[in-house]
Amino acid sequence: MNRIFAATAFLFSLNFISAQEKPKSEPKEKQIEGVTIVSTKKAVEQKADRTIFDFSEQPHLNSGSLMEGVKKLPGLIVSDVAGMLYQGKMLQVYMDGRPLNISTNELNAFLEGMPANSVERIEIITQPGAEFPATSGGAILNIITSKTARNYLTATYSGNYNFTSYDKFRHRVNNSMSLNSRNKYFGWQLNFGQNYRESMMNGDQDGLVLSNTDRIMRGYFAKSALTFELGVDRLLLNYDFYHNNNDNLTKSDGRFQSVPYHSEDFANTLIDRHEAVATYQKRFDDKNRKLDFKLAYSNAKNDFSQNNILRVPPISTQNLENGSMMNNVNFKVDYSQPVKILDEGKVSFGGLYDRQTFETESRNLTNLDYQRQTAASYLELQAKLKKFDFIVGTRAEDYDISGNTRIDSLGTVKEKDLTPFKKFKFFPNASIQYNFMKQVYFALNYNKKITLPSVSVLNPNNTTFSGPNSQAGGNPLLQPTIYDNFEAKISAFDYAFLGYSVSVAKNQVVQKITREGDVIRTSQANVSEMKIHNFNLGVPIPFMLFSKPFNEIMKFNFNPDKINFMYLYAGYQKHELPDIKTNGFFMFNIMTQLILPKEIKFVANYSYLTPNAGYYYFVADKPFNNSLDLNVSKKFLDNRLTVSLYADDIFNSQKMALHSVAQTPFVYLSQKYDSRRFGISVNYKIPTRNKLAKEDPNLLNKDKKEEGGLMNQGQ
Repeated sequence: MNRIFAATAFLFSLNFISAQEKPKSEPKEKQIEGVTIVSTKKAVEQKADRTIFDFSEQPHLNSGSLMEGVKKLPGLIVSDVAGMLYQGKMLQVYMDGRPLNISTNELNAFLEGMPANSVERIEIITQPGAEFPATSGGAILNIITSKTARNYLTATYSGNYNFTSYDKFRHRVNNSMSLNSRNKYFGWQLNFGQNYRESMMNGDQDGLVLSNTDRIMRGYFAKSALTFELGVDRLLLNYDFYHNNNDNLTKSDGRFQSVPYHSEDFANTLIDRHEAVATYQKRFDDKNRKLDFKLAYSNAKNDFSQNNILRVPPISTQNLENGSMMNNVNFKVDYSQPVKILDEGKVSFGGLYDRQTFETESRNLTNLDYQRQTAASYLELQAKLKKFDFIVGTRAEDYDISGNTRIDSLGTVKEKDLTPFKKFKFFPNASIQYNFMKQVYFALNYNKKITLPSVSVLNPNNTTFSGPNSQAGGNPLLQPTIYDNFEAKISAFDYAFLGYSVSVAKNQVVQKITREGDVIRTSQANVSEMKIHNFNLGVPIPFMLFSKPFNEIMKFNFNPDKINFMYLYAGYQKHELPDIKTNGFFMFNIMTQLILPKEIKFVANYSYLTPNAGYYYFVADKPFNNSLDLNVSKKFLDNRLTVSLYADDIFNSQKMALHSVAQTPFVYLSQKYDSRRFGISVNYKIPTRNKLAKEDPNLLNKDKKEEGGLMNQGQ
């Protein structure tokens, strides 16, 4: 018990001690030969409205693809049936503060095709404020790729190789380079790279079909930025490009109408995505007063084809030739300035106009024509009163959604208008936070949000796989989902926290799987109301608590990157649906860091979700997460070179197995990926002879909403 009290006191004292340290006085004049900037990044940072995970300095996260790194984040669930959830909230995916606006299938390919070592950090914004679009839904996963620009040319190379050996060797490799520089007049930044992945997936659909899919994924990306200094003002220009070329060869053995068959199908997916952004930042004498104008345009094109190359006996099914095109343009204005509210405060307001078009076709026949226009404005007030922080705001959004389709939710070909959605709604938000001391607080949050059906679930085309036993497609008639999100949270020094949240969703979009004879059908539908309860706890345990006297611990200069510790995360989540009874499930994540001789860092990460639990209209027969990952890393050449050796899912225990519960008979599905992999990762910061080291703000990321939580801005 004494150790528990010591651990608690230790946690509460870490930042308090560092806060009391005052810099030594400097002489008034001195000649500087060179400047060396040393900064320690926090592995995890808890803020009132978000949790920030650093990727740049954590080899166990930044080896492999971005999807593999994201799956290791405690409290996050990634699955084909439940989508992407964090602490019970559906995630809207952003990159550098801008929504990706791509479908689920494209998102998975995008995250799998992007190297994790090209990412600086990931912010999971659990309480998006009024300045974020109301369509952010439950929460936002914001991928920050930008690096800092300096007054001299810098270059960083990142490379990774790994292999799997489930039934044969499959190879994966990625390379990326980041270049940036600036001078008195302008700065520039370029980040580019490639990714090549071979992988396998075995599947079982209710005993009807056993399949084996070999996949080859090729990805390329380039991100560029220019910034021009216009007096105190600033103009930023960004252009991003992503290309994916993926091949699948699926061999399947099944039966259709009591006739056994063998089939081989080849599929190809081509994805191109472009995005251009222009931002003008007006600045004032008061640095806390800001006015930003941003114009963004994005375009995404997806071409998918599937051709049967062998089927014995020749059961008739149609080859697929589908395509989609998405265009999105938006203009937004944000203004903020300090005002006297109670002890101190700030007012923020702004507006947004957004237009999106989405068109799909199958064999040159347009089967979905979708248009959406959104006009929005917001007002938010922040205030402080002694140890209390307050936020209250609202966002007004006007939606005009229309279009037509030639295929309904059952796949019948006929002309039909989409159900129009023309509404004007208010989306309020409020927060209250009590600060016990620096970085120790208790917060209560509420917000109302909306999620529009993604283009993936609206798309009537089947863009994944078609066979004699499989039918799948989107539902163009789906309606938006309205969320009421409540949260209570206590946090101590970024690493220790305790929280509870409940999200109430009306017209939640869910996936259903049914079986009729020998045909398994995947469809999308709205559920009248759904609740998700989530309880979560995170506690760090420094190992020195068990080996050092408490008075020595209090004198220790704490740096999480330099000590041995264990981080424990536990969560409980329950999905409540109106027509079925579901069981909740527990989530466990244990991360252990050991500093070995020669400053070698060893990290073990274990994730586990309990089975026999309800995920929407499915029950997990095996845990969605069940993986032990190991990573050994060391820095060389004055910390410029980082080399990591790693092994993921070393027991090859990761497997998805579930059954549907929406209708009887139940449908049983299972998938097994070649999740066990072994590899090496290298990150090399190319040295420079220039001794100037003045650090300037990010070129790719200067949006005020990405600099920290709503309650810390301006501090």
